[in-house]
Amino acid sequence: MERLIVETRDAEETRALGARLGRRLAAGDVLCLRGGLGAGKTVLAQGVAAGLGVTEPVSSPTFNLLQQYAGRLTVYHLDAYRVSSPDELIDLGFPELWQAGGVVLIEWPERIAPLPERRIDVRLEVVREGDAPERRRLTFTAHGDRAAAVLGAVAEEP
Repeated sequence: MERLIVETRDAEETRALGARLGRRLAAGDVLCLRGGLGAGKTVLAQGVAAGLGVTEPVSSPTFNLLQQYAGRLTVYHLDAYRVSSPDELIDLGFPELWQAGGVVLIEWPERIAPLPERRIDVRLEVVREGDAPERRRLTFTAHGDRAAAVLGAVAEEP
């Protein structure tokens, strides 16, 4: 499966979807979380971390750029929103994260380059239709066979 589209009704459903995904991830997997402010990137990241066995609170690393969490695998959570130059990422050890043996979550990946070829891109959008409650549409796009297999497994789980 190269693309998966899921709609969630609230933060709890978004976290649960993230946990389903996190349970399927392996060392070296990279998730690129795209969407505007308030789209739910950090909520999804919280779920992914929970699915990877992280028990401590996960928050947006906006001000310190990178946070690390211990779980079944180490979770490296990067927020590139305030990245001002490529040198800043080099100082953080960003290029080495791909080989660090954990899972890398990147919020605002469009602000950095190059991204690894093997990854899952996630586009989060707020959906508002008439008087219906606000929801989130998450579009997952697999880059590579491993990423496609992960999405297929997530799609099959209820």
